[in-house]
Amino acid sequence: MSRSKLERFTELETFANTFQIQSHLKGRWHQDYFRNNNPITLELGCGKGEYSLTLAKMFPARNFIGVDIKGARLWNGAKKALEDKLSNVAFLRMRIEDIDREFASGEISTIWIPFPDPYPKHSKANKRMTCPRFLHLYSRILHDGGKIHLKTDDDNLYRYTLDTLRRNNHPILDNYTDLHHVSVPEPEWLVQTTFEKKQALAGHSIKYISFKLNHQQD
Repeated sequence: MSRSKLERFTELETFANTFQIQSHLKGRWHQDYFRNNNPITLELGCGKGEYSLTLAKMFPARNFIGVDIKGARLWNGAKKALEDKLSNVAFLRMRIEDIDREFASGEISTIWIPFPDPYPKHSKANKRMTCPRFLHLYSRILHDGGKIHLKTDDDNLYRYTLDTLRRNNHPILDNYTDLHHVSVPEPEWLVQTTFEKKQALAGHSIKYISFKLNHQQD
């Protein structure tokens, strides 16, 4: 019998690979949790942590942290990581708006943002995870030269992100309007969440942008 949301949330609090905000690991993730100096990748809005889990298996010499506010969803990824004995992946239950409270300057190497809520209404633009205020938050924890990856099936979010990056002089590295038809994809691009598979089957093209931040105040 599947566990209820409340049961999952309660069990999540007992998992050694899962933390709440103010876990006292800010600036100490390498030495106190992962116990190595391997680069750390964040998956923001990770849901069940499909990217974190898959990438952790693909790249054992890198560390991964899935971040989401919904504990019942995080339970899936955290449980799977424990069952698979993945020591290079952790999960963090918190709001993305507070991300700089949990990580120190330069502590993060890479950020993945797979299929965030596009917030289509103009009045909600400041909630989009690629809006200037979020990019500024990322710049506070991402080391110089660190990359950010966005996947989306939403045309408006894709165009908004490109416009935001260009207006703020953030370097765009890769830009595809149909990622599934790129001739020579990077291994990370081939990872597909359940949502991505559904959208692709429904005929939606998958957009992808990778970029760096200029680390200037937006």
